[in-house]
Amino acid sequence: MPGSVRVRAPGKINLFLEVGDVQPDGYHDVASVYQAVSLVEQVTATPADAFSVRVVDESGAAVPGVPTDDRNLALRAARLVAREVGYLGGVHLDIRKAVPVAGGMGGGSADAAAALVACDALWGAGLTSPALHELAARLGADVPFSLLGGSAVGTGRGDRLSPALARARFDWVIVTDGGGLSTPAVYAELDRLRGGGRPDIEPAPRPPAVDPVILQALRSGSPDVLAGALRNDLQDAACALRPDLADLLDQGAAAGAVAGLVSGSGPTVAFLAAGDESARRLQQTLSAAGRRARHVYGPVTGAKVVTR
Repeated sequence: MPGSVRVRAPGKINLFLEVGDVQPDGYHDVASVYQAVSLVEQVTATPADAFSVRVVDESGAAVPGVPTDDRNLALRAARLVAREVGYLGGVHLDIRKAVPVAGGMGGGSADAAAALVACDALWGAGLTSPALHELAARLGADVPFSLLGGSAVGTGRGDRLSPALARARFDWVIVTDGGGLSTPAVYAELDRLRGGGRPDIEPAPRPPAVDPVILQALRSGSPDVLAGALRNDLQDAACALRPDLADLLDQGAAAGAVAGLVSGSGPTVAFLAAGDESARRLQQTLSAAGRRARHVYGPVTGAKVVTR
């Protein structure tokens, strides 16, 4: 058994998100196009007698708001692998976070995906990709995509994936803040808005589906074409809970973004740029205005071992 295994897994942006009506179990079916971006989580798994986790940010400081008990998704992933393969020992997980907490970019899901891959490698379990995907789907709708990476279509709860071809790199500037948004709260606000007579955001009278236009836009490699196809049904709900997000979207457009949208359930906002240099200028402009802006790009690969 190696002394430790280090795995990196990417955060994601939802380029397209159509949300269906609420189901009897309280959940919503969705159709989404994900893109994995270069903001990555790093998880190091080390043999231990018990299961434990430590979470720090890129500077090594503790990260508030992330549980370190069995509510932690990465720790649950490690226990899931142990049960699956009959491993009787434990593991210590060191998580170095770059993806914003509760920011709509799937940071917790990336941690879980990284933990699945790290524990499989650490314990020499030899789980197949389909087996890891099945375990990932048990943990949450975004975890399978964190394993896959790239660009992909997700349907059902978002965990039924098929790769989407993206011919070019797309540059983004993401803007974060210190306050997260609860995903269940954003979905509940969407249901409230729909119940209040908002025909513009009513669910379609069919299962959610990805518009072929966005897949064509990804294949084109053109930021201008992609800009016209971006969609997030949760954006109005996120902006209703956080009206400042609408101001931020306007600010990014004025600063030269090709397009902007709330990422997933927010509150992170992703601005599409015309290219690398445009993204750098946009980041500088937003940073000078007091925003926490970061230049990233996609698509990138999913969870992978970087050291053993």
